[in-house]
Amino acid sequence: MLGQFVITLREVFEAALIVSIIIAYLLRTGRVNLTKYTFYGSYLAIILGIIIGIFIFLIYGTLSPIHKTLFEAIAAYLAVGVLTSVILWMITKGKTLKIEIERKVEISITKGAVMAFLFLSFVIVFREVLETVLFLTPFIFISLNDTILGASLGIFIALLLAYSIFKLGMNINIRRFFYLTSFLIILLAGGLAGYGTHELIEYFEDSNIQLGFLSEKAFSLNIGEDNLLHHKNIIGSIFAVMFGYSVSMEWLRLIVHITYLLIFIPLTIILYRKA
Repeated sequence: MLGQFVITLREVFEAALIVSIIIAYLLRTGRVNLTKYTFYGSYLAIILGIIIGIFIFLIYGTLSPIHKTLFEAIAAYLAVGVLTSVILWMITKGKTLKIEIERKVEISITKGAVMAFLFLSFVIVFREVLETVLFLTPFIFISLNDTILGASLGIFIALLLAYSIFKLGMNINIRRFFYLTSFLIILLAGGLAGYGTHELIEYFEDSNIQLGFLSEKAFSLNIGEDNLLHHKNIIGSIFAVMFGYSVSMEWLRLIVHITYLLIFIPLTIILYRKA
């Protein structure tokens, strides 16, 4: 649940923050009549994102067991790719986010096209909604209840935080917020990379494709499924979602997981310092 909460909190907060920036700019420049189009675009983005999420879930239900395994692997890798790009983008752009959003809003307004402005709001919010759907898809397969609970809590806190910043003028270092949460999400992404690799190995095995020693166990802890620390049990499942923990791992999964962390943790630190 914690992993789903962190992902949803960050993405929904980013979307809500951008909408708040747009609305604040419109109010400050005396264009109150255009604020409604911000909400129209946001509502359309949310509705379309929900439809896509339902569509993905329905497609998954029609697949055979072997193709479900492949689907989960692809979904996990896709989530890792999008998560990574978002992390790097926010670190490099977080400092100038407000300026860039206001510039895009002004360009849309000066064109004199209300539809262009509605489309801008839609695109900005839809990107965040789509990213959230993609991020949460692998977690739905792992634990539907935890995903719903964590996502709901993340949405509530994110909207509350964004509203507080907009209404009360809270001073918060947005770039620092995204930087700190980036490390949590990198750990999540590393775990997802490992999970996707595990599912891919299972798909290859079911397809009678041999991977040699890469599909062999790198380690196996002496922890049974009745133990709370097992990755399918209460405590172990929390670490499984947050850090990709498992009582046993194949060599390929272990290599992919560790390699991801070794690359993107120092890269994030380097980019933040340069930015």
